[in-house]
Amino acid sequence: MKHISLLGATGSIGTQTLDVIRNHPQHFKLVAMSAGKNINLTRKIIAEFQPEFVAVQEEEDRDSLRAEFPSNIKFVSGHQGLVEVAVYDKTEVLLNAVIGSVGLYPTLEAIKAKKTIAIANKETLVTAGHIVMAAAKENNVDILPVDSEHSAIFQCLQGERAASIQRLIITASGGSFRDLKRDELKAVTLEEALNHPNWSMGSKITIDSATMMNKGLEVIEAHWLFNLPYEQIDVLLHRESIIHSMVEFEDSSVMAQLGSPDMRVPIQYALTYPNRMTLPSSTPLNLAQIGTLHFEKMDMLRFRCLKFAYDAGQAGGTMPTVLNAANEAAVAAFLKGEIGFLTIEDLIEKALDWHRNIIDPDISVIHEVDLETRKYVNTLF
Repeated sequence: MKHISLLGATGSIGTQTLDVIRNHPQHFKLVAMSAGKNINLTRKIIAEFQPEFVAVQEEEDRDSLRAEFPSNIKFVSGHQGLVEVAVYDKTEVLLNAVIGSVGLYPTLEAIKAKKTIAIANKETLVTAGHIVMAAAKENNVDILPVDSEHSAIFQCLQGERAASIQRLIITASGGSFRDLKRDELKAVTLEEALNHPNWSMGSKITIDSATMMNKGLEVIEAHWLFNLPYEQIDVLLHRESIIHSMVEFEDSSVMAQLGSPDMRVPIQYALTYPNRMTLPSSTPLNLAQIGTLHFEKMDMLRFRCLKFAYDAGQAGGTMPTVLNAANEAAVAAFLKGEIGFLTIEDLIEKALDWHRNIIDPDISVIHEVDLETRKYVNTLF
């Protein structure tokens, strides 16, 4: 029985993680969790899974839940609550499924507490990959990828020598607007942007997929997870989202991990690693029915956010922090209807041009740069 702490229980990855736990009650127990503002769903999760420790965003919601549930369940609130969930004493595996850089501090504290980390929070490695991976090495803690692309690479590398890797090939669906030219993007709506052709994801990640920033963040993640230079990490447009990523080795062999687009598969693998278990609700892959798989070279002029990510990653220092913070601020503005779709990448570009890079930043510098970047972006519209 593995005891799980789950950050972001009411989000897309969080609810699918709960589905995995629900399917295997004899193997997994949810002992601690965090939730944001979806308190109705939070109530249902608590009632079903009976966690011992719950963190919510607002004090008012904490007090309301505390009055509703038995006293053996402890309720806390705020950012410190996320950390307390992450380091809960009975926890063996922390699955970080929150959105945004808020996931960084809980992850670092969980690493110090020797918890295994299943990471679905891109921003943790994008903003502070050098700090997170160094802490994991120092504390002998496994960082297990939950993103389908990184899980695919991780699975392809089982039993292989890292020195034999020639290239990582991360696949991209192309997002909601993959068939539109740049001129056609000027008038796209929020509703259209949220209509992903393959995956069921949260709103922020779906917008990132449409701009291709999601893939850019994954490139930076892959750099840290697999300790490879950016020159050995490629992105390939693959419409069907059947091949989740590939690894090319020095002998020119290419290994790929395939499966139906179902996030529960990589979630479960992170929780069961190094073993596998059945996943009753997943649809088996039928290649005969699919028939044909398509691949296209990525157009960096068409998908400018992907180019921004490569440039920021190669620059290092605080540039990835700026990239992420600017993107979060810009996407939030788009989701509120304050800016147009193409303005997202314009704001990111301005933030990257505005910032003076700081090499090898510590956590306090990263935090300061993150805040300054968000403030700067919010002055631009």
